[in-house]
Amino acid sequence: MTDDAWVSVAGAGTVRASDQPLRWGRLVGGVVVLALLVFAGVAAVSAVTARRAAEREAVNDALAITDVLGESVMQPALTDDLSSADATRRQAALDQLDVTVRERLLSDTIVRVKLWKPDGTIVYADESQLIGMRFALDDEEIEALDERVTKAEISDLSAPENRFERSNNRKLLEVYRPVWAPDGQTLLFETYSAYDAVTARTSQLWRGFGGITLTSLLLLLVAQAPLTWALVARVRRAQAEREAYLARAVQASDDERRRIAATLHDGAVQELVGSAFLVAGVADRARAAGDGTAAQQLDLAAGSVRSSIGGLRSLLVDIYPPSLRSAGLRAALTDLAAPLRAQGVGVLVEVPDEPELTAEKEELVFRVAQECLRNIMKHADAENVRVGLHGPDEEGHTVLELVDDGVGFDLGAVLARPEEGHFGLRLVADQAAAAGAELRVRTAPGEGTSWRLEVPR
Repeated sequence: MTDDAWVSVAGAGTVRASDQPLRWGRLVGGVVVLALLVFAGVAAVSAVTARRAAEREAVNDALAITDVLGESVMQPALTDDLSSADATRRQAALDQLDVTVRERLLSDTIVRVKLWKPDGTIVYADESQLIGMRFALDDEEIEALDERVTKAEISDLSAPENRFERSNNRKLLEVYRPVWAPDGQTLLFETYSAYDAVTARTSQLWRGFGGITLTSLLLLLVAQAPLTWALVARVRRAQAEREAYLARAVQASDDERRRIAATLHDGAVQELVGSAFLVAGVADRARAAGDGTAAQQLDLAAGSVRSSIGGLRSLLVDIYPPSLRSAGLRAALTDLAAPLRAQGVGVLVEVPDEPELTAEKEELVFRVAQECLRNIMKHADAENVRVGLHGPDEEGHTVLELVDDGVGFDLGAVLARPEEGHFGLRLVADQAAAAGAELRVRTAPGEGTSWRLEVPR
C-alpha cells in the first residue's frame, strides 16, 4: 500500500448533509434564490402569455377595423372605371381612390393599402409602383375571397409583393377581406397595420397580469415566512433533542457497562476467585493425604477456574476499561489491548506518559482506538498490532495510529454498507467529524489495515 491509498472516512468534508445543523443564513439564501427563480419563471411565462394575448387582441382589433373600413370607406369608393379599358378614365378613378385612401384610411396604424383582383393583379396600392403587377394569391387570401370572410396574419416581408414594406424594417400585420365594385366584380381589400400596437398592448397586459401575479407570489412568500420560521425552529429543536438523546444514550451505555463490569467483578469474579482458592486448598490436602489422583484432578479444576477468571477479567476490560480517568490514556489503551493479548496477538502500545490532550479529546482517542481494536479482534485475524500516539506535529495535530497485519477488507464495500459488521465505524467517524478531527484508513484485502486519527490542537 502506498501513501496515496489513504481514504478519509471522517473530517470537515465528510459530515453527512442530513447531520449538519440548520443555518439561518443558508436557509434565507436558499429561499431568496428559489423565490428569484420562481419570479423569473413567472415573469417569463407572463411575458409569453401577454404577447400571445396581445397578438390575439391586436389581430381581432385589426380584423374589426379593416372590416368596418372595407364596408364603409373602400367599397363606396370603388367605381366601374377602375376596370375601364380607357386609360384616362381608369387613371382618374385611381387618383380619386388614392385621395380617399390617403385621407380616410392611411394613418399611423394602417401603413399600406392594396386592392387585388382574384387573379392576383394589384388594381390599386398607395405605393404606385405596385399597380398593375401580378402575384399569386396565397391560400388564406383565396379562402377570404371564396368564403367571403375577413382574415389576418403576420406579414411575410420576404414575399415579392411586400418588397416595398421591407424598407420600414418592422413587423406588419396584414388583414384582407372581399369588397365588391358597382358592376359586381369581387376584389380583395388588404391593409397592413404596424405591429407596434401589438407591442404596446403586450406591455399593458404584462404590467397588469405580471404585476398581479408577482405581487401575489411576494405576498404568499411573506405569508409563509412565519410558518417557515416555525418549522425550521422545530427542526432545530428536534436536532438539539436528538443530539441530547445521543449524548444520554452514550452516557447510559457507559453507565450500563460500568454497572455490568462492577456486578461481574464484585459477584462472579470474586466467587470464582474464592472457588479457585478453595479447590487449590482441597488439592493440597488430598496431596498431603497421599491421594495423588484426586489432587491432580483438583489441580486441573483450580486451573480451569483461574483460566475462567482471566477470561472474565479480559472481558471486564473490554466492557468498561476503568483506567481512562483514573490512570490516564496510556493505561486505558494498554487495557484495551489486553483482550488481543489474551488471544495470542502481539500488541505494541507506544503512548507518551502525559499526552497533550483535553479530557474530551482523550475520550475521542480512546473511543476510536476501542472501536478499531474491536474490529481487529473480530475481523482482522492479525498476528501483530501496533498502537501509537504521538504529537503534536508541525500543524498542531496529535496523531493516533493503529496498524495490524491482518486480512484487511474492501473499504468501498464497508463504507457503502456499514451496517454489515462495521456499524461502529460510522459512529466513530461521526464522532471524529463532530470534534473537527480527521479519521483516515488505508487497507486492502490481504494487506492489513492502518488507521490514522488526526486530532487538532
